[in-house]
Amino acid sequence: MPLPDRYAVLGHPVAHSQSPFIHAAFARQTGEVIDYGRIECPPGAFKATVHAFIASADPAAGLGPARGCNITVPFKFEAPALAQRLSPRAALAQAANVLRFDSDGWFADNTDGIGLVNDIEQGAGLALAGRRLLLVGAGGAASGALGPLIERAPALVVVANRTAAKAEALVARHRGLAAQHGVTLRACGLDDCGSGYDAVLNSSASSLAGAPVPVAPAVLAPGALALDMMYGPAATPFLAWAAAHGAQGRDGLGMLVHQAAEAFLLWRGIRPDPLPVLAALRGKLAAR
Repeated sequence: MPLPDRYAVLGHPVAHSQSPFIHAAFARQTGEVIDYGRIECPPGAFKATVHAFIASADPAAGLGPARGCNITVPFKFEAPALAQRLSPRAALAQAANVLRFDSDGWFADNTDGIGLVNDIEQGAGLALAGRRLLLVGAGGAASGALGPLIERAPALVVVANRTAAKAEALVARHRGLAAQHGVTLRACGLDDCGSGYDAVLNSSASSLAGAPVPVAPAVLAPGALALDMMYGPAATPFLAWAAAHGAQGRDGLGMLVHQAAEAFLLWRGIRPDPLPVLAALRGKLAAR
């Protein structure tokens, strides 16, 4: 019997990652035989860690070939440089959360944005077309999210960041796509975001750092969706803030499962159903 293909999530920190649970569930659902783990990657050692993962294949020790990996904080901006080929969405984002180790050259993709969009529309039940959206943050998660959000043709997307110049650079890279889809796109600082958005999407590091929500409650329209791309304890303050101001709070667990389904499709050529896996994952975490 051939050894299972191996995959892993690389990040710092990574011990909390639920990706092994998700991909194991996808494998059972689809009948694919894979092995998926976590790899803690020290700062400054991303490239070396990826290559060490590939080199660790050892049939005598029961270790099959490494076929791909997920990349999480803080290495998403480093990942595209390792690939010979980029998907259009990874090229636009200049960040990747998925690598596939093809024999004719590695392939990098970014499934964060499509995962976010699918969770908003399917999980939260909010159609994005014609909506007013505020994207908080301009790092790796925001870079991956902005393109797919624009492609759903909202009326307005505002990118707000503590360093406004970073938001401006992200917006400038997406102006052509926004024009194609008739979307008004602009950047701002955190203290001049405007008000009354249908959805506020927090991709900033504030949740990880335990900092207060970085925008004023006025950004929320009545009954708005307020989604934090973090999940678990890191998302709790943002969800409490949303509830206190009459918003529909949602964590990033659905985004995580939906983006993982896109990665699984890229690796295995089969699209799993994310919804039962998301339900199982929420049950697992609630039982802790």
